[in-house]
Amino acid sequence: MNGTLAYLMATTGCLVAVAGVVVAVIALRRSRRATRPATATGVDPLRDHDADALRGDPRRLRPGDIIEIRQVSYAVRGSLLLTEGEWSWREHLLETADGVRRWLSVEEDPELELVLWTDEPGATVAPGPATVDFDGRRYRSHESGQARWTATGTTGLNPTGGLRYHDYRASGGARLSFERYGDAGWEVARGEQVHRPEVMIYPQSGPEQVG
Repeated sequence: MNGTLAYLMATTGCLVAVAGVVVAVIALRRSRRATRPATATGVDPLRDHDADALRGDPRRLRPGDIIEIRQVSYAVRGSLLLTEGEWSWREHLLETADGVRRWLSVEEDPELELVLWTDEPGATVAPGPATVDFDGRRYRSHESGQARWTATGTTGLNPTGGLRYHDYRASGGARLSFERYGDAGWEVARGEQVHRPEVMIYPQSGPEQVG
């Protein structure tokens, strides 16, 4: 074998080896891209799109909509957007055809959480202690703080304002909430968690109103 031929064979072997490395690197990169979880900006990976399409999206609930919870229909009279620092959640005032009023809170923590609240105007308990006994149950302090609200529709509140809150929880997911709007006294409400399949939304809302 002469020197020129040996040189050409050695050069060809090197090129083949380099090409093989390049192909391997490209394949590895493609493999990593294929197995990387999809996290598109602005998309909630926990959002149940099928449930949104079939039952309505509680995140989009607005005054004027009709919502059915456990086969009871309510009209959404008004809504509050509450913010505390970078955190936010919504509370909606619901009313049946018979005039029964309740509140529905919609929060992502990070999964969607729905709680149906019933006012307890005769309650004599107050927030502050680590535990509160009410109606035969013991509730433990869960969280407290201050938030700002913006109202739309009919809520009985000013368009904007501030509130203090103190939330308690009992076994089985039962809730007890204390809220103080502005300079008013504490309002007490008892809450029960609502599951997504128990809710059906019929959007009917027009332009939003503030008040």
